[in-house]
Amino acid sequence: MKTTENIVETKRDELIEELVSNGVFKIDGKQLYELPLRSLMQESETFDTIETQI
Repeated sequence: MKTTENIVETKRDELIEELVSNGVFKIDGKQLYELPLRSLMQESETFDTIETQI
């Protein structure tokens, strides 16, 4: 059984991979791995919104 910490890390890794595949390598001057999950989720939602509009 995965612990909550492992699940959060897995989700964080998935979001980083998704952002990198969309050409995002830094947010507000920080590397993606330096950011908390919440910041990564907000940036990912921004890309989802833009893709939906196109």
